[in-house]
Amino acid sequence: MILKVENISKTFVIESQEIKALGNINFEVEKGTFFSIIGPSGCGKSTLLRIIAGLLTPDTGQVKWEEEPKIGFIFQSYALFPYLTVFENIEIGLKAIGVPEVERRKQVLELIEEVGLSSNEGKHPKELSGGMKQRVGIARALAISPNVLLMDEPFGSLDEFTAEDLRKLLLKLWGKREMTAILVTHLISEALELSDEIAILSDKPSVIKGIVLNKSERPRNLRSKNFFKMEDRLKNLIVSKT
Repeated sequence: MILKVENISKTFVIESQEIKALGNINFEVEKGTFFSIIGPSGCGKSTLLRIIAGLLTPDTGQVKWEEEPKIGFIFQSYALFPYLTVFENIEIGLKAIGVPEVERRKQVLELIEEVGLSSNEGKHPKELSGGMKQRVGIARALAISPNVLLMDEPFGSLDEFTAEDLRKLLLKLWGKREMTAILVTHLISEALELSDEIAILSDKPSVIKGIVLNKSERPRNLRSKNFFKMEDRLKNLIVSKT
């Protein structure tokens, strides 16, 4: 185990109205696994991920790490600096932790090639397609050699074919590194394609309705009877009122 989420709750106050996003959330994540969180729209998936990342403080409960986390974060909105080049966006984390310039350049150029952006290091975000921007986001998250990779619907803004390519890239990169991956997604098929375990959140205030193990061999056959069977099971869990 690398992560234990214990009794997490979170309430927001919006225009004097309390909105309880998370009820009482409990689960564990094993080291090196690919773990996904799914649930109805607006159920607090992203809120939970930000609490895990340390970007939000829960009202109750705690996030326990069995080892010191070094977190890379991939955002749906890309979150690139528009005035920086591809190279500069990727190296920003390395600069922040004091990696020498020669080593930074070596690591960044290797990552640019690994994510399929060779010859684009001098471009700015406005010159890139959505898929290319997210490749930059992936490379930036991996630049610091994280042991935990958090992803908040990273392919939600992309067309189906680009998203498919990037999911394959993500699995390849994850497979080469000893990382624990935690993904928030609204797509059941995406969770099944990528994950070893899938946590299903209820509607607000969210609790864990179930955790489904996915032991299918990779690469996953997205047209198999087992895949469709698991997809139906997850759909039923999400829409169930119990």
